[in-house]
Amino acid sequence: MESGSLLFSFFLIFSGAAVLASVALFTRQPLLVAYIVLGAILGPYGMALVTDTSLLNDIAHVGIIFLLFLLGLDMQPSHLGTLLKRTATVGLLSSMIFALTGYGIGLAFGFTQQEALITGATMMFSSTIIGIKLLPTTVLHHKHTGEVLVSLLLLQDLLAILVLLLLYNLEGGFANSQSDILMALAALPLLIMAAYCAVRFVLLPLMARFDRFHEYMFLLAIGWCLGFAELAHSLNLSYEIGAFIAGVSLATSPISQYIAINLKPLRDFFLVLFFFSIGASFNLALWNQVWIPSLVLTAVCMLIKPATFGLLLKRNESKSTAWEVGFRLGQTSEFSILISVLATSQLLIGSVAAHVIQATAILTLIFSSYIVVFNFESPIAVSEKLRRD
Repeated sequence: MESGSLLFSFFLIFSGAAVLASVALFTRQPLLVAYIVLGAILGPYGMALVTDTSLLNDIAHVGIIFLLFLLGLDMQPSHLGTLLKRTATVGLLSSMIFALTGYGIGLAFGFTQQEALITGATMMFSSTIIGIKLLPTTVLHHKHTGEVLVSLLLLQDLLAILVLLLLYNLEGGFANSQSDILMALAALPLLIMAAYCAVRFVLLPLMARFDRFHEYMFLLAIGWCLGFAELAHSLNLSYEIGAFIAGVSLATSPISQYIAINLKPLRDFFLVLFFFSIGASFNLALWNQVWIPSLVLTAVCMLIKPATFGLLLKRNESKSTAWEVGFRLGQTSEFSILISVLATSQLLIGSVAAHVIQATAILTLIFSSYIVVFNFESPIAVSEKLRRD
């Protein structure tokens, strides 16, 4: 992407995304897979129509910041605590099993200890986007299955935040980062306190006084999100952590859902660019080195996740609920892709390991979506009997 061609690149990306998204919906695929495939087609390793993705990567990073901000807006502390109590044991134990499995497979394929650890970490998470998108609204809000699924996803999201925090402070290797991590952990409670004080004494009074001006509310929310992300970065934390804290601090506000609804289109705009940049950076020349470990990880993930959740949940849930939750969570996550990108930028893993993680995420998102739409209630189910809005 040469100077002056940003508009042309946006034309290619969003026009192409509209076409592939239509194909994805007809074939009942996750839309993010369409964006990744488009990146691989148009990027430097494909047709080379978008050859310099560095600017797009910077722009797309804003999408991840908004994603974490909106995730925080949905996490009211009191409700979050109630949900997590129900599934904390299952969530933590299953995450440990998945991490150890991924770590072992990584070592078996010749990854370094560090690469195997990060591969194991990416196996812990299931896709929040797929889990929520394929869950009918009636199940999400009015059935116990939805509560169990959401509580497990929230716990995994919190674990993902911790992994991102750890990785962000590991540049230069595990052995040389203790002081940075300690400084970041010391700054974290101060940042949380600053967020709640600013919300209580500045943001909420402003919102209460000028809530009739929708444009102002929109700008205030964006400024709060990006400003706090930058503050976190200046304190040796990540932009994502700052955005997440900014969201949680507003979660108890009566206007939080209004902000969430109005920022989602902006988030989706940047997330298209993020997943496009992932596909564009996927070096197809490495496919011969990554396809076998990717397929093994995919197969193991889709076997072990439903079985693990099914066995752990059946102590407190019905057998049908336990297995349905397991199959709905039988994939890795968009956070897995994000972690691989961050770890690569920090020189913690090599390109082969990063591509294995990303390919596994793409394959599990595709295959698990098919399993759900063919067997369980969802808005895009194949059977009319299972189709629910």
